[in-house]
Amino acid sequence: METSDRPARALDRRARLAKILERDGAACVWCRRPLEVGLERATTEHLVPRVRGGPSWIENEVAACRRCNGARGHLGVAAWVEECIGRGQDPDVAVVVRALESLQAAILERGGRRRARPQVEAQLRRLRRR
Repeated sequence: METSDRPARALDRRARLAKILERDGAACVWCRRPLEVGLERATTEHLVPRVRGGPSWIENEVAACRRCNGARGHLGVAAWVEECIGRGQDPDVAVVVRALESLQAAILERGGRRRARPQVEAQLRRLRRR
């Protein structure tokens, strides 16, 4: 079966990454370094970390290089954007906001995710004030 026929949640990690790169562009959302599916440093990163109630849905994932993904840890998106700017990087805030809005819509549509909802709303408020 072709991967485009399956729902995004059912895709394996490599196919999810390919779909995310196609959706958002082939660069790390935090440092904008070019990424490719086959490169080891390309990873998917949860905007709302799973430990904070973030789902493992494609709407909650963006492409990041291994270095940025590891450095962020569980820091909130807005705080990490500020940290990246302080490091002299140019995070793609538009992609992050679009992904958070997509996650917000997916949560409303699918229900649940009580812990993730306030995280998404708070991060969007902070990013929109920038």
